[in-house]
Amino acid sequence: MGYNVMSATCPSRVVLHRIGARWTVFVVNALEDGPLRFTVLAEKIQGVTPKVLTETLRAMEEDGLLARVDYAEQPPRVEYGLTGLGRSLLGPLRAVREWAETHVPEILEARERAHSARQD
Repeated sequence: MGYNVMSATCPSRVVLHRIGARWTVFVVNALEDGPLRFTVLAEKIQGVTPKVLTETLRAMEEDGLLARVDYAEQPPRVEYGLTGLGRSLLGPLRAVREWAETHVPEILEARERAHSARQD
């Protein structure tokens, strides 16, 4: 069966929505070097609230992109790490990240021109 993301009923839209979700990109990038505890992950991803990070992690775990490991220790310790499927996103997301970081000046200049044009 072929998938077509442009089709309104195609399940690939759900996948694309997960990948394109605001915080998914940051979580994948933050976990690139290995598993992290929730607090460390939250510190790495500046600006994300604990509630939103929790929701994002749960959704990514449900989609098979990351694994949550609960260690039977005192005090309790939980770590989140990318699965093989999640790691397969690193290449495509790295390309998008590099594109974004490379083109920041051009985007900011375009925004400034648009803003200036609206004020004239």
